[in-house]
Amino acid sequence: MSRERKVSRKGIYNRYEPSNTPLNTYNIAAYWFIFRSNELLVEIRDNDVRIPYNNKLEELNISPIRTQFLGKLKDNPCYSAEVGFKTNTPEGMEFKDLRSLYDDLEEDIFLLAGKAIQIVNWDKNHQYCGRCGNPTENIKDETAKICPECGFTSHTRLSPAVITAIIKDGKILMAKHSRATGNPYGLIAGFVEPGETIEDAVVRETLEEVGIKVKNIKYFGSQPWPFPNSLMIAYTAEYDTGEIQVDGKEIIEAQWFTRSDLPRIPHKMSIAGELIEWYINKYP
Repeated sequence: MSRERKVSRKGIYNRYEPSNTPLNTYNIAAYWFIFRSNELLVEIRDNDVRIPYNNKLEELNISPIRTQFLGKLKDNPCYSAEVGFKTNTPEGMEFKDLRSLYDDLEEDIFLLAGKAIQIVNWDKNHQYCGRCGNPTENIKDETAKICPECGFTSHTRLSPAVITAIIKDGKILMAKHSRATGNPYGLIAGFVEPGETIEDAVVRETLEEVGIKVKNIKYFGSQPWPFPNSLMIAYTAEYDTGEIQVDGKEIIEAQWFTRSDLPRIPHKMSIAGELIEWYINKYP
């Protein structure tokens, strides 16, 4: 069921309280964010999509590989869980790709699902120490693992990335990314590299991908983005100098668009969609 979006770039949770300390949850119903690879198990009832709410996973005939306590949702405990590829789907439920559920889940539920899949993948990929190879142990009251042999500690991974709406004479720069399905137009984006500021990353990514320089870089907002583990940091900027020359690797085509001739724009689930909406409203 489609719902009106709130301000996603601020990452606002309305009913979720994070915690790393599991509650005494014996015979207490909990919300379960259950992932089979990148697919989330949801209950579909009367065209409404919900997160499973059960006392125990045994009620769903599901045996998880690992579970993680996330905190409280609507004053009830909530967990993430990883299941195997051969896990059967309970009656009345479906495993659905998380991206496809954006319009079906409420804002804070989708945000929490994004957090859950990142923790599930982090837990799965850090069962062994990256330094010495020994099995790791969970650290109490913290989302982190420690190696009992060498003491190396690993925390959940977060990769900051910048995305920028670049304006020239009332037009916005949009580009086709080589790895995007169907090659839709999007905005210039890329990961922040070690040793640079966020603004440095905006300048570098723009110059590398389309060969132009920008100025008047201004912060717009941010959005947690779990595909795979990013924090998208959005900016607006103005064209300074140079001609468009795509790198041919990340970007295969780029051009300036007016409000009236915009191509198919990114889905509103992304902060890219919010940036483009800002452009439409500012340059009517």
